[in-house]
Amino acid sequence: MRRTVITRCVSVAAASVVSHWSVVSAQPAPQPPPDVYLVSLDLTRGMPRVGTPMNFTDRAGYDNQPSFTSDGSGVLFTSVRDAAQADIYRYDIAARRTTRLTMTAPESEYSATVIEGGRAISVVRVERDSAQRLWRFPLDGGNPTVLLERVRPVGYHAWADDHTVALFVLGSPSSLRLADTRTGQADSIASGIGRSLHRVPGARKISFVRKVSPTEWWIETLDPVSRATARLVRLPEGVEDYAWLPNGAIVCGRGSMLLWWSGMAGAEWRQIADLRLAGIFGITRLAVSPRGDRVAFVADGKP
Repeated sequence: MRRTVITRCVSVAAASVVSHWSVVSAQPAPQPPPDVYLVSLDLTRGMPRVGTPMNFTDRAGYDNQPSFTSDGSGVLFTSVRDAAQADIYRYDIAARRTTRLTMTAPESEYSATVIEGGRAISVVRVERDSAQRLWRFPLDGGNPTVLLERVRPVGYHAWADDHTVALFVLGSPSSLRLADTRTGQADSIASGIGRSLHRVPGARKISFVRKVSPTEWWIETLDPVSRATARLVRLPEGVEDYAWLPNGAIVCGRGSMLLWWSGMAGAEWRQIADLRLAGIFGITRLAVSPRGDRVAFVADGKP
């Protein structure tokens, strides 16, 4: 198999790219593709304080699904650029430089997660026959390998430990499965779940979204050993993306707002930022840095 991981750098334009949309008759203007933003987060004074957001994928194409490197120095994300397929890129925060990590046409990679102490990433790969499976890509230039041969179509994933992984498997309805990469075994846990899967900070547990009804969605936790699930907090209506802070709090986005739940039983969601004046709308997928000092999120940008 050919080598598929490279480290070619892509320059980041210093100037902002302005998109011009024309309105024809009474039709609404088309929405711009999603971009990934980075914002600082200060947790030293009780309520989190949010800094000024920075769009580090300010361009016309698709950019989505951020996750931080294990040391917090970079953000991995999915991007569709010159070719038709999606690849994984890394944004170096200090250097403000973007590096391409995979180049695998015609296959595409999504939902990159750092594993093995930063030596590799796990991704959802869309293969030539359109199968979606979980793969491992070493970051030293070695060949990628499939992690779960028989489990498909995988949409999203989160690791409980180095061999136990929770999977969002597409279907009608979508399902939560818990798999062991040593054996290939994948057990069904729940159905009708949302796409946002995370490891709970400081615990060997996974959190997921259970969609009780079209308007009632809850964050629940899963114990991979006992397989027991527990209801944690109800999400604001229409929200299914969230991310954990290291202290056990949770952040999510709704429209142009960032919301925060303290982690205390009975606590309500509270607004910590409204980013409308920055031209940010439609906040979806989020990731928090390992130290809790930065949040990466996806937004539609200004129409």
